[in-house]
Amino acid sequence: MTDDSVLLIEDVGNVRTLTLNRPHRKNAITNAMWAALRDTLHEVAFGGRIRAVVLTGAGGAFCSGADISDTAGMDEFPDPSRDMRAINETVLRLHDLQVPTIAKVDGVAAGAGWNLALGCDLVVATPESRFCQIFSRRALSLDCGGSWLLPKLVGLQQAKRLAFLADMISAEEAHALGLVTWIQPRDGIDTFVDDLAVRLASGPPTALAQTKALLNGGTDHTMREALANEARAQTINLSGRDVLEAFAAFSEKRDPVFTGTWGPTG
Repeated sequence: MTDDSVLLIEDVGNVRTLTLNRPHRKNAITNAMWAALRDTLHEVAFGGRIRAVVLTGAGGAFCSGADISDTAGMDEFPDPSRDMRAINETVLRLHDLQVPTIAKVDGVAAGAGWNLALGCDLVVATPESRFCQIFSRRALSLDCGGSWLLPKLVGLQQAKRLAFLADMISAEEAHALGLVTWIQPRDGIDTFVDDLAVRLASGPPTALAQTKALLNGGTDHTMREALANEARAQTINLSGRDVLEAFAAFSEKRDPVFTGTWGPTG
């Protein structure tokens, strides 16, 4: 896509990088960007070719949140619930995506932008990154999954602190709270994320998808329910060829080549 696009899409091998592209507004998300992100996540989910996704922002910022001044396509008296349903569909597509996702954060990640990053499986930030649940400063409550994500990641009291006070926190504090997976220098983050994405894309796609679903839902289940879900997931894994490939590679002392294909082999 061209630099005029609100969402840049780049595929390298089995890795797709999605770049929010409104650097003059620190990549504040418009209705068009929500729609573009929703569409490409749908394509990844059902295309079968992409095995890892990187979400990032252009121009030294990740995302400053939803652009509440964007009225493109709205009625004179818009229905807020309709707009939220459209946003929520995008957030759910990111959450439900079976392939691993990485947020590559440099600069500000605020409000909906930060919650999009938290909705990814792994978060890599630079020391210059800053994070804020800015909603209360705008007389708004959490959205884009923040009310579900934050308590699970940092506990209820810290979640309330971040949401109530809307303080801007550093990458170091976010890392200490478990909201950032790695901090990398600005001049090294691209290489680090590229290598990480290739590593994830080389993994067993079916097993990673099952593990992701188990972990995402694990805190909402009892131990008995978690064990039952694990048994179902393992049955699916054992129906594919990647398990046989893993054992063969171990026996032959080589790296496995996972394909996510099904059925018995010779």
